[in-house]
Amino acid sequence: MDRVIQKRKWTTKKILTWTGITLIVLLIGGSIYYNSGGSKLNVETERITISEVKKGPFKEFIPVNGVILPVSTIYLDAVEGGRVEEIFAEDGAVMKKGDPILRLSNTDLELSLANQETSVFNLLTQMQISKNAANQNTIMKLNQGTDAENAFQEAKRIYDLNKQLYESKAISLQEFKQSENSYTYAVKKKILTDQILRQDSVSSKEEFNQAKESFKRTQEALRIMRKKVEDLVVRAPVDGQLTSLDAEIGQNKNKGERLGQIDVITGFKVRVEIDEHYITRVYPGLEGEFTLSGKDYKMSIQKVYSQVKNGKFQVDMKFEGEIPKDIRRGQTLQIRLALSDETQALLLAKGGFYQQTGGNWVFKLNEDGSVAYRIDVQLGRQNPEYYEVLQGLKPGDKVITSGYDNYVNSQELILKESKK
Repeated sequence: MDRVIQKRKWTTKKILTWTGITLIVLLIGGSIYYNSGGSKLNVETERITISEVKKGPFKEFIPVNGVILPVSTIYLDAVEGGRVEEIFAEDGAVMKKGDPILRLSNTDLELSLANQETSVFNLLTQMQISKNAANQNTIMKLNQGTDAENAFQEAKRIYDLNKQLYESKAISLQEFKQSENSYTYAVKKKILTDQILRQDSVSSKEEFNQAKESFKRTQEALRIMRKKVEDLVVRAPVDGQLTSLDAEIGQNKNKGERLGQIDVITGFKVRVEIDEHYITRVYPGLEGEFTLSGKDYKMSIQKVYSQVKNGKFQVDMKFEGEIPKDIRRGQTLQIRLALSDETQALLLAKGGFYQQTGGNWVFKLNEDGSVAYRIDVQLGRQNPEYYEVLQGLKPGDKVITSGYDNYVNSQELILKESKK
């Protein structure tokens, strides 16, 4: 006998199907509710920061750190290499120009100086010998010239006399010709002697000038060699403070090696590192200020170093007006570097909200402060205290400026006081 089986109304498959449909409907409804601005969240006012939008003076500036340095630094390098024999000053000592700092020894250099001095002495001796020989030669040539002049005068006298006697038939033609030949010979010899004397004078003068020039060059070489030996004693090039001295007795220093530095302490500058993001907006003359011991001081950029290293570039700033007392090399200053002139602007206090919104939207309170709505805004320049409001807010508006970590997906915040 057959048995009638009753048909089930809810099967497992049917239950799963309807469950899936229900979840989909809930998701769609939640999405519609969220996008329609219905997402609300209760927030305790003690947990948030509320700031009022106001109009006031605005100056865009960035906080930077600067290190105080001497107005100039002169590095001490070993002009000549050698062994450290003596140290006359300690690191940190205040030096006067010309004060000795340390002494090096260099045997090869000192030996070269001795050889150079010997060469100069030998050359001077040789010049004196040559000069004496030239003088003696000149004296001999002058004597020869005197003899030639005397022979010429005597031959001329006899010739003139014999010419008169021959014309009066007192002497023979032979005797007259003999005196004429003697006179002609005396004239030629005198001309030749005068020519030799002139050439000898010119030659002696050129030889003396060459020797003098050679002696001058040798003396200059000796002066340079003496200067090199003198440079073995390292001296302060200017008045200042000796710092970073790196030398120990017995230590060998190579030519050009850094020995230390002299800091000119008649004034100070401040070396500042700035993020490369601002490199196109920073230029000489840009002003900044810092506060020290409750007093404000002004500065301006003197030099910009365009080289970027580790995402930063450097500038040198100088003090404008009064300089703080008792500042020290290496001291750090917190400087507010102005990137624009002071102008009137709509201001919103800085806060953690910017991290989540990027300055594109904020929560603005209604008139009674019970609800905060999400609205779009546009923010412009900024400084460590304020954002410049370009669009979306007006003076007197109140905005939540604390962090929005828990409110990113909310469209409306219900503000309530916490229950104690």
